[in-house]
Amino acid sequence: MSAEIVNGRHPDEPHREGLAQRLNWLRAGVLGANDGIVSVAAVVVGVAGATSSVPAILTAGLAALVGGAISMALGEYVSVSSQRDSEHALIAKERRELAEMPEQELAELTGLYEAKGLKPETARQVAIELTEHDALAAHLSAELGIDQDDVVSPWHAAFASAIAFTIGGILPMLTILTPAAIRIPLTFVVVLIALAVTGYVAAWIGGSSPGRAMLRVVIGGALALAATFAIGALLGTTVG
Repeated sequence: MSAEIVNGRHPDEPHREGLAQRLNWLRAGVLGANDGIVSVAAVVVGVAGATSSVPAILTAGLAALVGGAISMALGEYVSVSSQRDSEHALIAKERRELAEMPEQELAELTGLYEAKGLKPETARQVAIELTEHDALAAHLSAELGIDQDDVVSPWHAAFASAIAFTIGGILPMLTILTPAAIRIPLTFVVVLIALAVTGYVAAWIGGSSPGRAMLRVVIGGALALAATFAIGALLGTTVG
């Protein structure tokens, strides 16, 4: 049986209200976790390849964890702030144009709906009715794909990214503390499984194929771990 339609909508379909905000922090969280897993694991595996000293491994891992979390948060904040500022500037511009040239804006909105396939008279009527209801929202949606009540928050992205990076980075920190005989292979296995999970979640958020997304992050993570371990082992042998 099909899902009940409420107010013309399927309840299991993602509609606009709050969607940008939710996808914003989900995206930041998944990317943060993925980066935390890979970057911290690469550091601790690389150091473990050079030395079996637990204090040295922990020091390097902790530095990577703290520095990476701060860097991810700052990067997300700057990036999303720029996006938010651009959206606010576009909203202000559209509001000004509606105040200064309402007829031209109505004609523009009509043309946009004609371009989507409506007949000229239908497009005109739709534009008039939407303008009467909320002119700014109508133009922002049709012209720019922006919802003024759903502008992304840089703080949400920053916090989600930093927390997710920290959670992801703790995983390889714990596995690298296991006995020396198994710490590196165990870290490889656990990290690759964790990356497969983040790849699946990323695909679920974006509605894409999970298999392909999981394969990409697992291969990338395996290459990163192999490269840093090889470098650590080479430097450890050379220094020794």
